[in-house]
Amino acid sequence: MARRRAAAWAALGPLLWGCALALQGGMLYPRESPSRERKSLDGLWSFRADFSDTRRRGFEEQWYRRPLRESGPTLDMPVPSSFNDISQDWRLRHFVGWVWYEREVTLPERWTQDLRTRVVLRIGSAHSYAIVWVNGVNTLEHEGGYLPFEVDISSLVQVGPLSSHLRVTIAINNTLTPSTLPPGTIRYMTDASRYPKGYFVQNTDFDFFNYAGLQRSVLLYTTPTTYIDDITVTTGVQQDSVRLTAQTSVGPVSDFYTLPVGIRTVAVTESQFLINGKPFYFHGVNKHEDSDIRGKGFDWPLLVKDFNLLLWLGANAFRTSHYPYAEEVLQMCDRYGIVVIDECPAVGLVLPQHFSNTSMNHHMRVMEELVRRDKNHPAVVMWSVANEPASSLESAGYYFKMVITHTKALDPSRPVTFVTNSNYAADKGAPYVDVICVNSYYSWYHDYGHLELIQLQLGTQFENWYKTYHKPIIQSEYGAETIVGFHQDPPLMFSEEYQKALLEQYHLGLDEKRGKYVVGELIWNFADFMTNQTPQRVLGNKKGIFTRQRQPKAAAFLLRERYWKIANETRYPHSAAKSQCLENSPFT
Repeated sequence: MARRRAAAWAALGPLLWGCALALQGGMLYPRESPSRERKSLDGLWSFRADFSDTRRRGFEEQWYRRPLRESGPTLDMPVPSSFNDISQDWRLRHFVGWVWYEREVTLPERWTQDLRTRVVLRIGSAHSYAIVWVNGVNTLEHEGGYLPFEVDISSLVQVGPLSSHLRVTIAINNTLTPSTLPPGTIRYMTDASRYPKGYFVQNTDFDFFNYAGLQRSVLLYTTPTTYIDDITVTTGVQQDSVRLTAQTSVGPVSDFYTLPVGIRTVAVTESQFLINGKPFYFHGVNKHEDSDIRGKGFDWPLLVKDFNLLLWLGANAFRTSHYPYAEEVLQMCDRYGIVVIDECPAVGLVLPQHFSNTSMNHHMRVMEELVRRDKNHPAVVMWSVANEPASSLESAGYYFKMVITHTKALDPSRPVTFVTNSNYAADKGAPYVDVICVNSYYSWYHDYGHLELIQLQLGTQFENWYKTYHKPIIQSEYGAETIVGFHQDPPLMFSEEYQKALLEQYHLGLDEKRGKYVVGELIWNFADFMTNQTPQRVLGNKKGIFTRQRQPKAAAFLLRERYWKIANETRYPHSAAKSQCLENSPFT
């Protein structure tokens, strides 16, 4: 029985019910224009988790055929948000399986009566596998939890006098399998003396909580029936002149589509990262889309607060660790001149089966969706195809060669990397990246408390990587767990003094190589964030320089002093960095 159930979980993806796949064309952000309207579906949705043993009761009873409330009790669920932290029902906190969302909406008459109008349903993200019905009709399915997908529903809403009433039903499954990104496994606990029959847990190998649900906006928008499907903007800088070309799919002149445009070129030498032909040094952070109440749900107030903190820090860059962030985040980066390393959700690739052909093909599709969505953001300067994979495995070499080659074919204008914590001599994927991004936690995960070793070990790390590959290096993670309000002198682990002292030792080591071949440093982490419950974590990961409520720890003031010093030394304080790295007024 357990084996059959495990097979059923693994097969949850391709249900083959005749649903259309998400549109495979362009993925332009839906902006209003004279020819395009949009209607937000954000707000309260009806919600229900399928707590049945098989998690398939909703399909067996066809919950999508009639209003969700008619088949049983529902909860109010805000969209966007993660469903895990909204309810007081402890079962939802760690729920694994199918959950159901529903929203009813009335469309404007002009949308349903004018056959020259095309109506599209767009879902910002649904973690991790989604099936969508409109008025009980299967419309599409999508695999992958952090990127948008959409479907043309014109034929469903332009069919008669009652077509203005729309009922959208979305079933979402957050189960992670060896071939999903990120991967995971379902483990059935068979000891009947300790676990009830059929008891299972979701195992993962990444260090953040597997928040799920409709975590970004859902909306409807219109275009003319002949419309601009995609735009690809290519920019260049040569001396004092600017070159900009735009390639669009065929569309009418009436389908006016506005696209904010910034000027940016990126190049990599043996020891430098160049933006617009000038050396650039990343001094910034790693982030998570994580907040107290909404989990990974998109939130404008939180986003604006985070950018105010980035500006206060003097940071000029961040990495979207460890998955693509909401499109509005990248729009803010374009607006404020923050450089982005755009990372896909390939975190936790630590087992041989994670490097199978099935996984690789899915990984390539995810990169296609990521590049398609983010290619026109001038803030994006590099793609990251993975975080801390088991890149010393023999199969990882071919795997990353293929994924990186595919990404470069999708976008020849940007360098490609992945973030490694493998040994420099054993890393099979490093030969294929343009920039070495390396994570290390000296005096934290080993040599506990011995801060005096950091400079030696960091220097050895840099020298080994550079002598082997002759590529620029970014210290893509470093840091220490810190409980706000804990103080010890001399510094002890978990105190604010220890975090500050560890950063100081790293900075001395970084300054030895900065200006030679080390081209960046990204602290782990911008803010505390939630993880799975373990004895090693006190309500999540506490390596943030800000608390989860965005209040500064002592290390934040140290980092602020350093980042503004670097900006001034390199003659690129934030205002200048904005014009040098990206551009100025066209973003706003």
